[in-house]
Amino acid sequence: MARTGQPSIHRVAGAERAVAVLDALADGGELGTNEISRRTGLNASTVSRQLGTLAATRLVEHVEATGRYRLGIRLVQLANVVLSRLDVRAVARPHLEALVQATGETATLSVPGERDAITVDFVPSDHYVQHVTRLGRPSIAHATSAGKVMLAFWRGGLPPGPLDAYTPQTITDPAALAREIAKVRQQGWAEAVEEREPGLSAIAAPIFAAGGELEAVVALQGPSGRFDSTAMEAALPLLLERARAVSAGLGFTTAED
Repeated sequence: MARTGQPSIHRVAGAERAVAVLDALADGGELGTNEISRRTGLNASTVSRQLGTLAATRLVEHVEATGRYRLGIRLVQLANVVLSRLDVRAVARPHLEALVQATGETATLSVPGERDAITVDFVPSDHYVQHVTRLGRPSIAHATSAGKVMLAFWRGGLPPGPLDAYTPQTITDPAALAREIAKVRQQGWAEAVEEREPGLSAIAAPIFAAGGELEAVVALQGPSGRFDSTAMEAALPLLLERARAVSAGLGFTTAED
């Protein structure tokens, strides 16, 4: 038979039953054989055999005190292998492209650095400003939307003063910056209007890894004359939606999910 490189269309019934058992435990927590049978529609003897096999491979655990079963620690190990392969740039790229298509502004992806957020990918609009959007460019922590998101959600804390002024709009007072970062943390996004570059406005939102830590920052930026307060307000829901989608792609879940 010719090899196509694609998964076979044929299914192994035993494997499908094993997945059904795992799904039941994922939904129900600690369950007994009969409860799993009820939830899956499999007969109890089939469930018992599946549980024996899954327990032997540590995909489920038998709880001696209750006689019930729960998901095993090996699933965490397998999940970590999958998550370690996820490149935030690969996950985020289609969302950056979608943001540019929807808003007409440049979308950037940055990761937390020692002092500032560092641009690791971007999708330009038809009229982006080249010198302010390039790979490896730092987003100054106290003077950019991406930098503010990093300060709000990263473990590094606020930068020590004095704070450099890049434009008349740059926040240079540490107390004012602390208030701004508290606001960003509360609302879940940041903006910067001509704080790093004259004539440039931006909004940014956090991307979280599976463990809940800040993984990256997605931002939209454009000329202030076009990407004004009205345009930023219109683009914000799209930005937040895409940031959540990238976080979900990295394995992050919230209580609402």
